[in-house]
Amino acid sequence: MTPSPLQSIETRASWVTASVALWLMTMAFGANWITSVALTTIAAEVNGARSVPALAMSLTWLGAAVGGILMGRIANRIGIRWTVIGGSLMIAIGLTISTIGPPWPLWIGHGLFMGLIGLSGINAPMYIYTSQWFDRRRGSALALISSGSYFAGALWPPIFERAVAYIGWRHTMLTYAVLEMAVIIPLALIFLKPPPEITLAAAGHPAATRVAPARPLGLPRNVFFVLLCLAGILCCIPMAMPQQHLVAFCSDVGFSLATGAAMLSVLLGTAFLSRQIWGVISDRIGGLMTLLIGSGAQAIALSGFLVTQDEFGLFAVAFAFGLGFSAIIPAYALAVRELFPAPEAFWRIPTVLMCTGIGMASGGWLAGFLYDRFGYYLPAFGFGVFSNVLNFMILGFLLWCLSRAQTPTAATGTPANATA
Repeated sequence: MTPSPLQSIETRASWVTASVALWLMTMAFGANWITSVALTTIAAEVNGARSVPALAMSLTWLGAAVGGILMGRIANRIGIRWTVIGGSLMIAIGLTISTIGPPWPLWIGHGLFMGLIGLSGINAPMYIYTSQWFDRRRGSALALISSGSYFAGALWPPIFERAVAYIGWRHTMLTYAVLEMAVIIPLALIFLKPPPEITLAAAGHPAATRVAPARPLGLPRNVFFVLLCLAGILCCIPMAMPQQHLVAFCSDVGFSLATGAAMLSVLLGTAFLSRQIWGVISDRIGGLMTLLIGSGAQAIALSGFLVTQDEFGLFAVAFAFGLGFSAIIPAYALAVRELFPAPEAFWRIPTVLMCTGIGMASGGWLAGFLYDRFGYYLPAFGFGVFSNVLNFMILGFLLWCLSRAQTPTAATGTPANATA
């Protein structure tokens, strides 16, 4: 049904699309969790060097981040359906290549195929695509689809832990390669249709052609954007550390791999559920304020890994960490849509997601590197807290600039830099 001029572009089809996008992201991001669960097993094949499988996971994030900029442009031209199908095929090829073994086949399979030309065709384009189905509850929708990586982390680690124990990590990867193609390709063919923001705009429909005036930011736009991207790197360095190393950390302090996998599921299951709440909150307070609150909560929770190593305490810290960091990633995409012109979304959103991916890649690898150097994880968690504090300071500065720019002056009653 075509909406009237006074209606939103949002319909029931918008939420169907967002729900399908959630499952697509869940299947796509599931692949990398095999390496996280099997980290110590894979490391044993290279003399116990955990930096080797940690680097593979980091390369997946880095490849997906860098490739997302190009894939965003390609999806903008040919449609997201084909980048998603291509990404699914590349993830399957990457998993297959990775089974040859560490280090180089594992790195190439993860970084090039699973990341650069695999996940990149699904992750960033899906943020852009979903945002084009919504105009009133965009924050909630972005929170839902971005939860796919954490829903995958809650769903798959216990399954992968059993699979690795019974059939080994190589056969687990091959089995999952078939499964993710069997789910992603049919869903993409059936559900990924042109979004209303594009189809209605082409017809000149008022519901899709409303353009918000440019918002004063208190800084030159690109300077503001660069600082936002830098914040994305700094917040995701600490975000990656518990996600990629929690199972191995639990093993170090005397818990079984099954306990570590269960703890990871608690962390990511909490992140999935709380992200939906953060989405509703972000629709009310905006993306930038959501980022600041989430950053503070993440820093406090990460500090918990420095002070406790008992089982109950670590489950509590994992719960708190999932509650805090879950606000962050979709809030970056929401902030871009709120603060910058809509026609720029196809490159600004992939760029800021690239920076968050660089942070995830750096944090995961750095934790493994520092572990290999010191023999325990506390230096990595300490560096993560430091990075998080820097992120909080940058976000606070940007929010101050934004509020100052939009405060009416006493003389004119207009924002301070409305003419800038």
